Amino acid sequence: MYVMALDQGTTSSRAIVFDKQGKIVSMAQNEFDQIYPKTGWVEHNPMDILYSQLKAITSVINSGEFDVSEIAGIGITNQRETTIIWDKETGKPVYNAIVWQCRRTADLCEQLKNDGLSDYIREHTGLLIDAYFSGTKIKWILDNVPGARDAAESGKLLFGTVETWLIWNLTGGKVHVTDYSNASRTMLFDVDKLEWDEYLCEKLGVPMSMLPTPVESSMIYGEVAPNILGLEELAGIPICGAVGDQPAALFGQACFNPGQAKNTYGTGCFLLMNTGETRVDSKHNLLTGVAWSLNGKTIYAIEGSAFNAGSVIKWLRDELHLIDHASRCDELAEIVPDANGMYIVPAFTGLGAPYWDMYARGTIVGLTRGVNRAHFARAVLESIAFQSTDLLEAMTKDSGITLSELRVDGGASVSNAMMQIQANLIRTEVNRPKTVETTALGAAYLAGLAVGMWDNLDEIENNREVEKVFVPKMEQADRDKLYKGWLRAVERSKGWAEED
Repeated sequence: MYVMALDQGTTSSRAIVFDKQGKIVSMAQNEFDQIYPKTGWVEHNPMDILYSQLKAITSVINSGEFDVSEIAGIGITNQRETTIIWDKETGKPVYNAIVWQCRRTADLCEQLKNDGLSDYIREHTGLLIDAYFSGTKIKWILDNVPGARDAAESGKLLFGTVETWLIWNLTGGKVHVTDYSNASRTMLFDVDKLEWDEYLCEKLGVPMSMLPTPVESSMIYGEVAPNILGLEELAGIPICGAVGDQPAALFGQACFNPGQAKNTYGTGCFLLMNTGETRVDSKHNLLTGVAWSLNGKTIYAIEGSAFNAGSVIKWLRDELHLIDHASRCDELAEIVPDANGMYIVPAFTGLGAPYWDMYARGTIVGLTRGVNRAHFARAVLESIAFQSTDLLEAMTKDSGITLSELRVDGGASVSNAMMQIQANLIRTEVNRPKTVETTALGAAYLAGLAVGMWDNLDEIENNREVEKVFVPKMEQADRDKLYKGWLRAVERSKGWAEED
Protein backbone atom coordinates (compact mmCIF):
# COMPACT_ATOMS: atom_id res chain seq x y z
CA MET A 1 0.00 0.00 0.00
CA TYR A 2 1.37 3.40 -1.00
CA VAL A 3 0.43 7.06 -1.01
CA MET A 4 1.42 9.63 -3.63
CA ALA A 5 2.36 13.18 -2.70
CA LEU A 6 2.31 16.01 -5.21
CA ASP A 7 4.78 18.69 -4.10
CA GLN A 8 4.16 21.75 -6.25
CA GLY A 9 6.91 24.25 -5.46
CA THR A 10 8.08 27.65 -6.62
CA THR A 11 10.55 26.36 -9.20
CA SER A 12 9.50 22.77 -9.83
CA SER A 13 6.73 20.18 -9.52
CA ARG A 14 7.40 16.80 -7.98
CA ALA A 15 5.57 13.55 -7.47
CA ILE A 16 6.79 11.27 -4.69
CA VAL A 17 5.45 7.85 -3.72
CA PHE A 18 5.89 6.80 -0.08
CA ASP A 19 5.43 3.44 1.62
CA LYS A 20 3.93 2.81 5.05
CA GLN A 21 7.28 3.43 6.76
CA GLY A 22 7.47 6.91 5.19
CA LYS A 23 10.27 5.83 2.84
CA ILE A 24 10.50 7.13 -0.73
CA VAL A 25 9.67 4.46 -3.29
CA SER A 26 9.76 6.61 -6.42
CA MET A 27 10.23 10.29 -7.21
CA ALA A 28 10.15 12.53 -10.29
CA GLN A 29 10.69 16.26 -10.66
CA ASN A 30 10.18 18.82 -13.42
CA GLU A 31 11.25 22.44 -13.36
CA PHE A 32 9.27 25.16 -15.10
CA ASP A 33 9.92 28.72 -16.24
CA GLN A 34 10.02 31.72 -13.94
CA ILE A 35 8.57 34.88 -15.47
CA TYR A 36 9.79 38.36 -14.45
CA PRO A 37 7.78 40.96 -16.43
CA LYS A 38 9.09 43.91 -14.39
CA THR A 39 11.41 44.57 -11.48
CA GLY A 40 9.88 42.96 -8.39
CA TRP A 41 7.22 41.09 -10.39
CA VAL A 42 7.19 37.28 -10.43
CA GLU A 43 4.77 35.11 -12.41
CA HIS A 44 4.21 31.51 -13.48
CA ASN A 45 2.17 30.17 -16.36
CA PRO A 46 -0.61 28.16 -14.60
CA MET A 47 -0.56 25.64 -17.45
CA ASP A 48 3.19 25.13 -16.90
CA ILE A 49 2.42 24.40 -13.25
CA LEU A 50 -0.26 21.89 -14.23
CA TYR A 51 1.64 20.17 -17.04
CA SER A 52 4.89 19.94 -15.09
CA GLN A 53 2.95 18.30 -12.26
CA LEU A 54 1.18 15.88 -14.63
CA LYS A 55 4.53 15.03 -16.24
CA ALA A 56 6.03 14.25 -12.83
CA ILE A 57 3.07 12.01 -11.97
CA THR A 58 3.39 10.19 -15.31
CA SER A 59 7.12 9.63 -14.77
CA VAL A 60 6.47 8.11 -11.35
CA ILE A 61 3.69 5.89 -12.71
CA ASN A 62 5.97 4.65 -15.47
CA SER A 63 8.93 4.02 -13.16
CA GLY A 64 7.87 0.43 -12.54
CA GLU A 65 9.01 0.67 -8.92
CA PHE A 66 5.56 0.00 -7.44
CA ASP A 67 2.13 -1.34 -8.37
CA VAL A 68 -0.06 1.64 -9.27
CA SER A 69 -3.16 -0.26 -8.15
CA GLU A 70 -1.78 -0.13 -4.59
CA ILE A 71 -1.88 3.67 -4.35
CA ALA A 72 -4.40 4.36 -1.59
CA GLY A 73 -4.65 8.10 -2.06
CA ILE A 74 -3.05 11.33 -3.24
CA GLY A 75 -1.98 14.27 -1.08
CA ILE A 76 -1.05 17.71 -2.36
CA THR A 77 1.26 20.33 -0.90
CA ASN A 78 2.01 23.59 -2.61
CA GLN A 79 3.69 26.97 -2.77
CA ARG A 80 1.30 29.15 -0.81
CA GLU A 81 -0.17 32.59 -1.64
CA THR A 82 0.49 32.15 -5.37
CA THR A 83 -2.73 33.28 -7.03
CA ILE A 84 -4.53 31.78 -10.03
CA ILE A 85 -7.84 32.91 -11.52
CA TRP A 86 -9.52 30.94 -14.28
CA ASP A 87 -12.72 30.62 -16.30
CA LYS A 88 -14.85 27.93 -14.68
CA GLU A 89 -16.34 26.84 -18.00
CA THR A 90 -13.21 26.62 -20.14
CA GLY A 91 -10.63 26.07 -17.39
CA LYS A 92 -8.44 28.70 -19.07
CA PRO A 93 -6.53 31.08 -16.75
CA VAL A 94 -7.33 34.75 -17.32
CA TYR A 95 -3.75 35.76 -16.41
CA ASN A 96 -0.49 34.23 -15.29
CA ALA A 97 -0.23 33.03 -11.70
CA ILE A 98 1.06 35.86 -9.51
CA VAL A 99 3.72 34.25 -7.32
CA TRP A 100 4.06 34.72 -3.56
CA GLN A 101 7.38 36.54 -4.12
CA CYS A 102 5.77 39.21 -6.33
CA ARG A 103 5.82 42.77 -4.95
CA ARG A 104 3.56 44.50 -7.50
CA THR A 105 0.81 45.21 -4.96
CA ALA A 106 3.05 46.98 -2.43
CA ASP A 107 1.37 50.34 -3.11
CA LEU A 108 -2.08 48.79 -2.69
CA CYS A 109 -0.95 47.38 0.65
CA GLU A 110 0.13 50.85 1.76
CA GLN A 111 -3.32 52.11 0.79
CA LEU A 112 -4.99 49.42 2.91
CA LYS A 113 -2.81 50.45 5.85
CA ASN A 114 -3.77 54.08 5.33
CA ASP A 115 -7.43 53.00 5.25
CA GLY A 116 -6.98 51.67 8.79
CA LEU A 117 -7.35 47.96 8.04
CA SER A 118 -4.17 46.76 9.77
CA ASP A 119 -5.74 45.94 13.15
CA TYR A 120 -8.79 44.26 11.62
CA ILE A 121 -6.68 42.09 9.33
CA ARG A 122 -4.34 41.06 12.15
CA GLU A 123 -7.26 40.27 14.48
CA HIS A 124 -9.26 38.22 12.00
CA THR A 125 -6.70 36.68 9.65
CA GLY A 126 -3.60 36.49 11.85
CA LEU A 127 -1.61 38.24 9.11
CA LEU A 128 0.05 41.56 8.47
CA ILE A 129 -0.84 43.62 5.41
CA ASP A 130 1.74 42.70 2.79
CA ALA A 131 2.01 42.07 -0.95
CA TYR A 132 3.06 38.53 -0.02
CA PHE A 133 -0.53 37.35 0.43
CA SER A 134 -3.19 36.42 -2.11
CA GLY A 135 -5.88 39.02 -1.44
CA THR A 136 -4.23 41.99 -3.14
CA LYS A 137 -3.03 39.75 -5.98
CA ILE A 138 -6.66 38.79 -6.72
CA LYS A 139 -7.66 42.44 -6.73
CA TRP A 140 -4.80 43.33 -9.09
CA ILE A 141 -5.88 40.72 -11.64
CA LEU A 142 -9.54 41.78 -11.49
CA ASP A 143 -8.59 45.44 -11.84
CA ASN A 144 -5.98 45.06 -14.57
CA VAL A 145 -7.06 42.22 -16.86
CA PRO A 146 -9.67 43.46 -19.37
CA GLY A 147 -13.09 41.94 -18.67
CA ALA A 148 -11.93 40.06 -15.56
CA ARG A 149 -13.92 42.03 -13.00
CA ASP A 150 -17.17 41.84 -14.98
CA ALA A 151 -16.67 38.09 -15.47
CA ALA A 152 -15.92 37.58 -11.76
CA GLU A 153 -18.95 39.55 -10.64
CA SER A 154 -21.17 37.54 -12.96
CA GLY A 155 -19.92 34.29 -11.41
CA LYS A 156 -17.82 33.10 -14.35
CA LEU A 157 -14.38 33.05 -12.71
CA LEU A 158 -12.80 30.93 -9.99
CA PHE A 159 -9.88 31.74 -7.71
CA GLY A 160 -7.50 29.30 -6.15
CA THR A 161 -4.10 28.88 -4.66
CA VAL A 162 -2.07 26.15 -6.33
CA GLU A 163 -3.58 23.15 -4.51
CA THR A 164 -7.05 24.39 -5.49
CA TRP A 165 -5.98 24.67 -9.14
CA LEU A 166 -4.52 21.13 -9.13
CA ILE A 167 -7.50 19.54 -7.37
CA TRP A 168 -9.93 21.27 -9.76
CA ASN A 169 -8.03 19.98 -12.79
CA LEU A 170 -7.37 16.48 -11.47
CA THR A 171 -11.07 16.00 -10.68
CA GLY A 172 -12.08 17.21 -14.13
CA GLY A 173 -13.40 20.52 -12.85
CA LYS A 174 -15.75 18.93 -10.30
CA VAL A 175 -14.13 20.02 -7.02
CA HIS A 176 -13.32 23.61 -6.03
CA VAL A 177 -11.85 23.56 -2.52
CA THR A 178 -8.97 24.93 -0.49
CA ASP A 179 -7.68 23.57 2.79
CA TYR A 180 -7.67 25.81 5.85
CA SER A 181 -3.89 26.22 5.87
CA ASN A 182 -3.87 27.70 2.37
CA ALA A 183 -6.99 29.77 2.96
CA SER A 184 -5.16 31.25 5.97
CA ARG A 185 -2.63 32.85 3.61
CA THR A 186 -5.07 34.80 1.45
CA MET A 187 -5.68 37.73 3.83
CA LEU A 188 -9.40 37.08 3.26
CA PHE A 189 -9.97 34.21 5.70
CA ASP A 190 -11.11 34.37 9.33
CA VAL A 191 -8.82 31.84 10.99
CA ASP A 192 -10.94 31.59 14.13
CA LYS A 193 -14.31 31.08 12.42
CA LEU A 194 -12.69 29.06 9.59
CA GLU A 195 -14.65 30.90 6.92
CA TRP A 196 -14.18 33.67 4.37
CA ASP A 197 -14.42 37.16 5.82
CA GLU A 198 -17.21 39.00 3.99
CA TYR A 199 -16.01 42.43 5.13
CA LEU A 200 -12.47 41.92 3.78
CA CYS A 201 -13.75 40.50 0.51
CA GLU A 202 -15.87 43.62 0.10
CA LYS A 203 -12.97 45.93 0.97
CA LEU A 204 -10.69 44.28 -1.59
CA GLY A 205 -13.42 43.96 -4.19
CA VAL A 206 -13.29 40.17 -4.34
CA PRO A 207 -16.62 38.51 -5.26
CA MET A 208 -17.17 35.63 -2.82
CA SER A 209 -18.63 33.49 -5.60
CA MET A 210 -15.12 32.95 -6.98
CA LEU A 211 -13.70 31.62 -3.69
CA PRO A 212 -13.21 27.88 -3.08
CA THR A 213 -14.92 26.00 -0.26
CA PRO A 214 -12.62 25.83 2.81
CA VAL A 215 -12.05 22.23 3.99
CA GLU A 216 -9.94 20.16 6.39
CA SER A 217 -6.44 19.04 5.43
CA SER A 218 -7.20 15.32 5.58
CA MET A 219 -10.39 14.10 3.94
CA ILE A 220 -11.57 12.78 0.58
CA TYR A 221 -12.22 15.77 -1.69
CA GLY A 222 -12.85 13.84 -4.89
CA GLU A 223 -11.32 11.31 -7.26
CA VAL A 224 -8.95 11.55 -10.20
CA ALA A 225 -11.14 11.93 -13.29
CA PRO A 226 -10.98 9.17 -15.93
CA ASN A 227 -10.12 11.52 -18.79
CA ILE A 228 -6.92 13.14 -17.45
CA LEU A 229 -4.32 12.58 -20.17
CA GLY A 230 -1.62 10.17 -19.07
CA LEU A 231 -3.23 9.43 -15.71
CA GLU A 232 -5.73 6.79 -16.78
CA GLU A 233 -4.24 4.33 -14.29
CA LEU A 234 -5.00 6.71 -11.44
CA ALA A 235 -8.65 7.23 -12.35
CA GLY A 236 -10.87 6.79 -9.30
CA ILE A 237 -8.05 7.14 -6.76
CA PRO A 238 -9.08 9.60 -4.03
CA ILE A 239 -7.44 12.98 -3.63
CA CYS A 240 -7.55 13.12 0.14
CA GLY A 241 -4.92 15.47 1.53
CA ALA A 242 -4.08 19.13 0.96
CA VAL A 243 -1.86 21.45 2.97
CA GLY A 244 0.43 24.42 2.33
CA ASP A 245 4.11 23.58 2.00
CA GLN A 246 5.29 24.95 5.34
CA PRO A 247 2.63 23.39 7.61
CA ALA A 248 3.14 20.22 5.56
CA ALA A 249 6.78 20.20 6.64
CA LEU A 250 5.73 20.80 10.26
CA PHE A 251 3.47 17.74 10.01
CA GLY A 252 6.11 15.71 8.15
CA GLN A 253 8.62 16.51 10.93
CA ALA A 254 6.12 15.04 13.44
CA CYS A 255 5.85 18.33 15.33
CA PHE A 256 2.48 17.32 16.71
CA ASN A 257 2.81 18.85 20.18
CA PRO A 258 2.55 22.52 21.18
CA GLY A 259 6.00 24.11 21.32
CA GLN A 260 7.63 21.86 18.73
CA ALA A 261 9.15 23.77 15.80
CA LYS A 262 10.74 23.20 12.42
CA ASN A 263 12.68 25.36 9.99
CA THR A 264 12.63 24.75 6.25
CA TYR A 265 15.59 26.01 4.24
CA GLY A 266 14.25 26.29 0.72
CA THR A 267 14.01 29.20 -1.70
CA GLY A 268 12.96 31.14 1.37
CA CYS A 269 13.31 30.20 5.01
CA PHE A 270 10.23 29.27 7.01
CA LEU A 271 10.13 28.69 10.76
CA LEU A 272 6.90 27.33 12.26
CA MET A 273 5.96 26.43 15.81
CA ASN A 274 2.96 24.32 16.74
CA THR A 275 0.78 26.24 19.22
CA GLY A 276 -1.93 23.59 19.52
CA GLU A 277 -5.60 24.44 19.34
CA THR A 278 -4.86 27.98 20.53
CA ARG A 279 -3.95 30.75 18.13
CA VAL A 280 -1.16 32.90 19.55
CA ASP A 281 -1.50 36.63 18.95
CA SER A 282 2.00 37.68 17.92
CA LYS A 283 3.44 40.86 19.40
CA HIS A 284 6.64 40.64 17.34
CA ASN A 285 5.41 40.79 13.75
CA LEU A 286 5.05 37.07 13.23
CA LEU A 287 2.08 35.45 11.51
CA THR A 288 -0.47 33.06 12.94
CA GLY A 289 -2.82 30.72 11.13
CA VAL A 290 -4.02 27.19 10.66
CA ALA A 291 -1.32 24.54 10.40
CA TRP A 292 -3.74 21.70 9.65
CA SER A 293 -7.18 20.44 10.51
CA LEU A 294 -7.68 16.74 11.11
CA ASN A 295 -10.75 14.83 12.32
CA GLY A 296 -12.51 18.02 13.36
CA LYS A 297 -9.51 19.29 15.35
CA THR A 298 -7.76 22.43 14.11
CA ILE A 299 -4.10 23.01 14.99
CA TYR A 300 -2.59 26.48 14.77
CA ALA A 301 0.98 27.61 14.19
CA ILE A 302 2.98 30.77 14.64
CA GLU A 303 5.24 31.46 11.68
CA GLY A 304 8.05 33.65 10.50
CA SER A 305 9.55 33.72 7.04
CA ALA A 306 12.66 35.06 5.37
CA PHE A 307 12.12 35.62 1.67
CA ASN A 308 15.62 34.62 0.54
CA ALA A 309 17.52 31.59 1.80
CA GLY A 310 18.56 28.95 -0.73
CA SER A 311 18.07 31.63 -3.38
CA VAL A 312 21.10 33.45 -1.91
CA ILE A 313 23.30 30.43 -2.66
CA LYS A 314 21.92 30.41 -6.22
CA TRP A 315 22.74 34.12 -6.48
CA LEU A 316 26.32 33.36 -5.50
CA ARG A 317 26.41 30.68 -8.21
CA ASP A 318 24.34 32.13 -11.08
CA GLU A 319 24.86 35.89 -10.83
CA LEU A 320 28.23 36.36 -9.11
CA HIS A 321 29.74 33.11 -10.48
CA LEU A 322 31.82 32.70 -7.31
CA ILE A 323 30.89 29.02 -7.15
CA ASP A 324 30.01 26.50 -9.86
CA HIS A 325 27.64 24.34 -7.80
CA ALA A 326 25.77 24.77 -4.51
CA SER A 327 27.92 22.33 -2.52
CA ARG A 328 30.98 24.44 -3.34
CA CYS A 329 29.55 27.13 -1.04
CA ASP A 330 29.91 24.71 1.87
CA GLU A 331 33.43 23.72 0.86
CA LEU A 332 34.58 27.33 0.74
CA ALA A 333 32.80 28.36 3.94
CA GLU A 334 34.51 25.59 5.89
CA ILE A 335 38.05 26.72 5.05
CA VAL A 336 37.64 30.03 6.91
CA PRO A 337 36.68 30.46 10.58
CA ASP A 338 34.42 33.44 9.93
CA ALA A 339 33.33 35.96 7.26
CA ASN A 340 36.16 38.36 8.10
CA GLY A 341 33.78 40.98 9.47
CA MET A 342 31.51 41.03 6.40
CA TYR A 343 27.73 40.72 6.53
CA ILE A 344 25.35 40.11 3.63
CA VAL A 345 21.71 41.07 4.12
CA PRO A 346 19.89 39.31 1.23
CA ALA A 347 16.83 41.57 1.11
CA PHE A 348 16.46 41.04 -2.64
CA THR A 349 12.65 41.24 -2.38
CA GLY A 350 12.38 43.13 0.88
CA LEU A 351 12.64 41.85 4.45
CA GLY A 352 10.15 39.38 5.85
CA ALA A 353 9.48 38.70 9.53
CA PRO A 354 10.06 40.18 12.00
CA TYR A 355 10.89 43.39 10.07
CA TRP A 356 8.30 43.39 7.24
CA ASP A 357 9.99 46.08 5.21
CA MET A 358 8.83 45.90 1.58
CA TYR A 359 11.36 48.57 0.62
CA ALA A 360 14.49 46.99 2.12
CA ARG A 361 17.09 45.88 -0.40
CA GLY A 362 20.14 43.66 -0.35
CA THR A 363 23.15 45.09 1.44
CA ILE A 364 26.79 44.11 1.95
CA VAL A 365 28.65 45.77 4.83
CA GLY A 366 32.04 45.30 6.44
CA LEU A 367 34.00 44.82 3.20
CA THR A 368 37.76 45.08 3.59
CA ARG A 369 40.66 44.31 1.26
CA GLY A 370 41.18 40.97 2.98
CA VAL A 371 37.75 39.58 2.04
CA ASN A 372 37.93 36.70 -0.45
CA ARG A 373 35.37 34.37 -2.03
CA ALA A 374 35.55 31.94 0.88
CA HIS A 375 34.45 34.77 3.15
CA PHE A 376 31.62 35.53 0.70
CA ALA A 377 30.50 31.90 0.90
CA ARG A 378 30.66 31.98 4.68
CA ALA A 379 28.71 35.27 4.80
CA VAL A 380 26.00 33.79 2.55
CA LEU A 381 25.49 30.80 4.86
CA GLU A 382 25.57 33.08 7.89
CA SER A 383 22.96 35.39 6.32
CA ILE A 384 20.52 32.51 6.08
CA ALA A 385 21.21 31.41 9.67
CA PHE A 386 20.96 35.00 10.95
CA GLN A 387 17.51 35.42 9.42
CA SER A 388 16.33 32.21 11.07
CA THR A 389 17.75 33.41 14.38
CA ASP A 390 15.72 36.62 14.05
CA LEU A 391 12.60 34.50 13.62
CA LEU A 392 13.31 32.21 16.55
CA GLU A 393 14.10 35.12 18.87
CA ALA A 394 10.72 36.68 18.04
CA MET A 395 8.93 33.34 18.33
CA THR A 396 10.40 32.64 21.75
CA LYS A 397 9.20 36.05 22.97
CA ASP A 398 5.69 35.47 21.60
CA SER A 399 5.22 31.92 22.86
CA GLY A 400 7.25 32.04 26.06
CA ILE A 401 8.73 28.69 25.04
CA THR A 402 12.46 28.01 24.89
CA LEU A 403 13.08 25.24 22.38
CA SER A 404 15.02 22.14 23.31
CA GLU A 405 15.73 21.49 19.62
CA LEU A 406 14.98 22.85 16.16
CA ARG A 407 13.99 20.29 13.51
CA VAL A 408 15.23 21.23 10.05
CA ASP A 409 14.55 20.28 6.45
CA GLY A 410 14.59 21.65 2.92
CA GLY A 411 17.24 21.52 0.22
CA ALA A 412 19.71 23.87 1.91
CA SER A 413 19.53 21.97 5.20
CA VAL A 414 22.00 19.44 3.76
CA SER A 415 24.70 22.05 4.44
CA ASN A 416 26.60 20.84 7.50
CA ALA A 417 28.42 24.15 7.73
CA MET A 418 25.22 26.17 7.81
CA MET A 419 23.50 23.85 10.29
CA GLN A 420 26.47 24.21 12.65
CA ILE A 421 26.36 28.00 12.26
CA GLN A 422 22.63 27.83 13.00
CA ALA A 423 23.15 25.80 16.17
CA ASN A 424 25.81 28.26 17.33
CA LEU A 425 23.54 31.26 16.79
CA ILE A 426 20.37 29.90 18.41
CA ARG A 427 22.23 28.10 21.21
CA THR A 428 20.00 25.09 20.62
CA GLU A 429 20.45 21.65 19.08
CA VAL A 430 19.58 21.42 15.39
CA ASN A 431 18.01 18.07 14.48
CA ARG A 432 18.08 16.90 10.85
CA PRO A 433 16.08 13.80 9.85
CA LYS A 434 17.18 11.13 7.40
CA THR A 435 14.26 12.00 5.16
CA VAL A 436 14.56 15.70 4.34
CA GLU A 437 11.58 15.54 1.94
CA THR A 438 9.34 16.38 4.87
CA THR A 439 7.04 18.72 2.92
CA ALA A 440 5.91 15.95 0.59
CA LEU A 441 5.91 13.49 3.48
CA GLY A 442 3.51 15.70 5.46
CA ALA A 443 1.06 15.76 2.55
CA ALA A 444 1.43 12.00 2.19
CA TYR A 445 0.72 11.41 5.88
CA LEU A 446 -2.41 13.60 5.82
CA ALA A 447 -3.69 11.78 2.74
CA GLY A 448 -2.85 8.39 4.23
CA LEU A 449 -4.69 9.17 7.47
CA ALA A 450 -7.82 9.94 5.46
CA VAL A 451 -7.84 6.48 3.87
CA GLY A 452 -6.58 4.40 6.80
CA MET A 453 -3.00 3.82 5.67
CA TRP A 454 -1.93 5.14 9.07
CA ASP A 455 -4.19 4.90 12.10
CA ASN A 456 -2.85 7.68 14.31
CA LEU A 457 -0.12 10.27 14.87
CA ASP A 458 1.94 7.97 17.12
CA GLU A 459 2.40 5.58 14.21
CA ILE A 460 3.67 8.45 12.07
CA GLU A 461 6.00 9.78 14.78
CA ASN A 462 7.63 6.38 15.08
CA ASN A 463 8.64 6.59 11.41
CA ARG A 464 10.89 9.63 11.96
CA GLU A 465 14.62 8.85 11.94
CA VAL A 466 17.38 11.29 12.88
CA GLU A 467 20.34 11.69 10.51
CA LYS A 468 22.45 14.19 12.47
CA VAL A 469 22.23 16.50 15.48
CA PHE A 470 24.28 19.73 15.54
CA VAL A 471 25.28 20.96 19.00
CA PRO A 472 26.22 24.62 19.75
CA LYS A 473 30.00 25.11 19.87
CA MET A 474 30.47 28.89 19.94
CA GLU A 475 31.02 30.82 23.18
CA GLN A 476 28.05 32.98 24.19
CA ALA A 477 30.05 36.23 24.09
CA ASP A 478 31.33 35.51 20.58
CA ARG A 479 27.84 34.60 19.44
CA ASP A 480 26.37 37.82 20.85
CA LYS A 481 29.01 39.96 19.16
CA LEU A 482 28.44 38.28 15.83
CA TYR A 483 24.66 38.64 16.05
CA LYS A 484 24.91 42.29 17.12
CA GLY A 485 26.82 42.99 13.91
CA TRP A 486 24.04 41.37 11.90
CA LEU A 487 21.39 43.58 13.50
CA ARG A 488 23.45 46.66 12.61
CA ALA A 489 23.72 45.45 9.00
CA VAL A 490 19.95 44.92 8.79
CA GLU A 491 19.38 48.54 9.78
CA ARG A 492 21.49 49.63 6.80
CA SER A 493 19.24 47.74 4.38
CA LYS A 494 15.88 49.08 5.56
CA GLY A 495 13.77 51.43 3.45
CA TRP A 496 16.34 51.67 0.66
CA ALA A 497 13.86 51.48 -2.26
CA GLU A 498 11.63 54.21 -0.82
CA GLU A 499 14.06 56.79 -2.15
CA ASP A 500 13.56 55.68 -5.76
